[in-house]
Amino acid sequence: MKLYEFEAKEILRRHGVEVPPGVVIAKGEDARSKLESARLEPPLVVKSQVLVAGRGKAGGIRLAGSLEEAAKLVELLFEHPIKGLKPAYVLVEKAVKHEAELYASITLDRSERRPVILASKYGGVDIEEIARERPESIVRLSVDLYAGLRPYEARAVARSIGLSGGALNSFSSLLLSLYEVFTKYDADLVEVNPLTIVDEKAVALDARIIVDDNASYKHPELAVERLEGGEVSLWELKGKKAGLAFVELEGSVGIIGNGAGLTMTTMDLVYEFGGAPANFLDIGGGASAERVKKAVLLLLEYPKAKTVFINIFGGITRGDEVARGIVEAIREHGGLSKKIFVRLSGTREEEGRRILEEAGINVFSDPREAALAAVREAS
Repeated sequence: MKLYEFEAKEILRRHGVEVPPGVVIAKGEDARSKLESARLEPPLVVKSQVLVAGRGKAGGIRLAGSLEEAAKLVELLFEHPIKGLKPAYVLVEKAVKHEAELYASITLDRSERRPVILASKYGGVDIEEIARERPESIVRLSVDLYAGLRPYEARAVARSIGLSGGALNSFSSLLLSLYEVFTKYDADLVEVNPLTIVDEKAVALDARIIVDDNASYKHPELAVERLEGGEVSLWELKGKKAGLAFVELEGSVGIIGNGAGLTMTTMDLVYEFGGAPANFLDIGGGASAERVKKAVLLLLEYPKAKTVFINIFGGITRGDEVARGIVEAIREHGGLSKKIFVRLSGTREEEGRRILEEAGINVFSDPREAALAAVREAS
């Protein structure tokens, strides 16, 4: 679960990290009134709150020289999509005058099965390029799970990126706070990029926290709605609201499978025959006709899918239930707007094939043949 920048900064602030003063404005609120109540003095930075990277380069972070300009920028950013997503919140902060931008994060090294500290004297929007072009500038420290991050280790990291004196002490304290947040919130990532040094104090100019989805139930306080303006596209949002595991991709062959493994194999078959999947959609094991109907309706409406390839291997999933769901979806949709190719095998396969054939649906026993037909139709 990704947290918004304003959520991440509030958590860091409570754990002793210096962050710029600011105010969060939700869509529909009076921006000018909230800015006046917050008593923020210009210059200000206005930041779109979306759960994707690259906001700065996409025009999602703007500078304002007055409250009037900031209020106008807030309304502008609410209507300015970042990678197809419009924000539900905008953060306005006091702009911090700074020269250097540094980087600090804690993430999981799954190969070592332990947290790892990453730090650099070069931070900002081009951190990925810096990591590729100057990997030696990234300081790395693996953390002992039992001992945790120790103060002398934090100071060694700060010293390794060229800090000294009060700046070294402040950066070391920031690392210790990041590690405390990392463990307390069951995080996969806690990142400050960029951070800067002002009067020998480390200040977090931006922050990211990603909480392990499997641990999100332990943190009910992180209850900010994150579907609208979040990390999912419009069609992924529609899928989620329908209770479906749907991921939008860039191809033209719509994919439905039962089970993540089979669905991924289905995508590989499409690639093998020169096509590209328009999506990933797993209806799971034992899917009912109603669930199948929702999945098929979604793809019949989904504009990227020029054709639909449904690959079902029935164990606990019944072929007749799948067939009924497909037929009901076509009926509810008002007919076939695109061709559907179904590979059906397993439990109640014969009855399912009969239902589909009577409805004029292409049914296959060999998934390769079905994939090839779907790819040719979509090309």
